[in-house]
Amino acid sequence: MPAQINRTQYGANQFAEHLGLTRWQLRVGLEHGILPGPDLNGERWSADLADDSREAGREVIARFGEEPPIGSARAAARLAARVSLDVERRDIEVLVAEGALTVVSSFRGHPVYLVRDLDRLDPETVRTVVAARKGPLTGTVDAGGAVTILGWPRRTFDRIASERGLKADQLGRYALSDVQALRTDEALAKEVAEEERSLTLARTRRSEEHAEDVIRAWVLRCSAYVDGDADQPPDLGPLSRALRTLDTARTEINAQDQPAA
Repeated sequence: MPAQINRTQYGANQFAEHLGLTRWQLRVGLEHGILPGPDLNGERWSADLADDSREAGREVIARFGEEPPIGSARAAARLAARVSLDVERRDIEVLVAEGALTVVSSFRGHPVYLVRDLDRLDPETVRTVVAARKGPLTGTVDAGGAVTILGWPRRTFDRIASERGLKADQLGRYALSDVQALRTDEALAKEVAEEERSLTLARTRRSEEHAEDVIRAWVLRCSAYVDGDADQPPDLGPLSRALRTLDTARTEINAQDQPAA
């Protein structure tokens, strides 16, 4: 039976684990003054303080949830999919300036937002902000905006726009209603999802094959050293990286190797 660890103080990782928090929850909890700062040398928490902070830890989870915050680009993409409009990063900033959305923290100097705050936004508020930015162009969208709304790769949109005969105006913009109609086409959504699954699977299989080749070559060099045909053993670094790549690729293949429902 493993020995019990008798902690008298906690570093940041141990303090977060003690409270059932992730590192981002710990950081946000500290930033918002919900969790106490370290009381030992300014960098560690005493066991008493850690135990007294359990309720504060639960408050952090209740207030900020368990899904990590996201930056402006991903926030815009999430809203674009939700309201079927070409939401941009600057729209996120306007929503913040208007008080409709709150910056919960920052990551590498950039603001981040809670996913659940984004999901709670009134769609009409988002539409108003987008319309104010676009002005007379509100009823149209360029290819980049269409990709944002649909969540497709650009090449996929270009192909389907051509196949469906979507017409671009003299500015190269498409009717927003045409793009929104693509998004509500369930059969098309399944077709695109299956196409992307197949492309991703093919890329992952190529990665798997390359890792296998690296490992086989390493084994040959190792055999050469064992047999005395090489003066130096092969470097373990490439083998370690290839094994990690192979493990990741095979895990992804197992997950991807099922057709989209």
